[in-house]
Amino acid sequence: MPHLLMLPFFQVLKMSYPGYPPSGGYPPQAGGYPPQAGGYPPQAGGYPPQAGGYPPQASGYPPQAGGYPPQAAGYPPQPGAYPPQAGGYPPQAGGYPPQASGYPTQAGGYPPQAGGYPPQQAGGYPSIPPAQGGWGGAPAGGMPGGGMPQGYPGGPAPCPPQGYPGGPAPGQQPMPGYPGGAPAPNPSMPGYGGGAPATPHSPAINRGYRGAIKDHPGADPLRDVEVLRKAMKGFGTDESAIIELLGSRTSKQRVPMVAAYKTTYGKDLFHDLKSELTGSFEKLAIAMLQTPAKFDASELKEAISGAGTDEACLIEILSSRSNAEIREINQIYKHEYGKTLEDSISNDTSGHFRRLLVSLCQGNRDEREQVDINMAKQDAQKLYAAGENKVGTDESQFNAILCARSKPHLRAVFHEYQQMCGRDIVKSICREMSGDVEDGMVAVVKCIRNTPEYFAERLHKAMAGAGTKDRTLIRVMVTRSEVDMLDIRQVYQQTYGKSLYTAISGDTSGDYKKMLLKLCGGSD
Repeated sequence: MPHLLMLPFFQVLKMSYPGYPPSGGYPPQAGGYPPQAGGYPPQAGGYPPQAGGYPPQASGYPPQAGGYPPQAAGYPPQPGAYPPQAGGYPPQAGGYPPQASGYPTQAGGYPPQAGGYPPQQAGGYPSIPPAQGGWGGAPAGGMPGGGMPQGYPGGPAPCPPQGYPGGPAPGQQPMPGYPGGAPAPNPSMPGYGGGAPATPHSPAINRGYRGAIKDHPGADPLRDVEVLRKAMKGFGTDESAIIELLGSRTSKQRVPMVAAYKTTYGKDLFHDLKSELTGSFEKLAIAMLQTPAKFDASELKEAISGAGTDEACLIEILSSRSNAEIREINQIYKHEYGKTLEDSISNDTSGHFRRLLVSLCQGNRDEREQVDINMAKQDAQKLYAAGENKVGTDESQFNAILCARSKPHLRAVFHEYQQMCGRDIVKSICREMSGDVEDGMVAVVKCIRNTPEYFAERLHKAMAGAGTKDRTLIRVMVTRSEVDMLDIRQVYQQTYGKSLYTAISGDTSGDYKKMLLKLCGGSD
């Protein structure tokens, strides 16, 4: 054996470490580095790891179906990829942003509403072109100008359907339910100069509360009846205390005093007031403690069953009250007097005047605020054809229009009638009719055309001449004190050259005058 110092260095290593260098050369092959089958880390398929490798996942690394980044079918990821979503990235069906039904997502999305916000067409956001008239148009289902769609939480409520039940919407014609339909073209029918636009009038502007009496802050019926009891207890009556109390409370604060009085003292307030007060002051105090509908029902009963029929009272109440108020009056009338208001009217009146009152007491007048000018023109022509342009008068046509059309619509009709034939509708009625039906039709027209002016005239006639029509004066002052008394005072001053306050002061006296002036609210 040769001496080790005489051998080359690599032969020494070979002798000391059998198997090195590996056979087959460098780098090592089977079992070498990187390790293959059975190597380190132990895994099938070597490195990079394949099936069953580390991290443990099907398809190895980089991941295949469902792995990261996805290889099969390429990038973007497909079903099961990361982020996990159907349709890959950008997402398709149900992805983000959603395509089929707009933005944001619908099912379970926000806000929850069919069609998305803003609603689009099928095919993505935004739709091209936008619905209804190209770019800049209101989105389908939304409000004009891009507002919040109706029915959206916090948005405007859906508009009620227009038109009479079963009839066409505004702008369509003719109006259903009216006899005769639109008049045929007639060479003798006056025409319009230039014509008016077919767009509806805007609703009347609400100027706010126009009553003279306002809610008294902190009013309590239990404390108030103590004041009334003290004013009526013992010798004499403190009328000033009664005036101050009743004259500073609204109807809804006065009416509960009746029940509170009976609860506290076991006595009827109406009975005690009648025993302590007299004359018109007593009637006024009793009127102020009744609900508006009950007071109207009692006035209608008195107008029908009293000495003679007070036709003006019947027309005043039935032409100035709303549908809901008339229906409540009917219910109370039947309950209090055992028969319907319609039966009472039918038994006490006749002819076209009876038909007028029966129509008004149904409480079925159209109460829409919008006005269709074309329809107003048609109605004006119908009235002309039924009166001025006819031998004799078709009162039923006047009845149909005056009792069923809305008040804003009728104001437009009266204006169109004046424009068409050059004569005021009131003058035409006076030329064509007579008696009670004339008075009734004229009163309906006046009340609808300018309600404060109508009541200012009623008050003036109640106080003009010899004596005072106290029932009319009381009724108007009580029923209008919380409705339009400020407007009535203004018209009265302009029309008759003195304030309503001054007129009442000069025509009444005593406690009755003081209470009326409380309802008037002041001088102008």
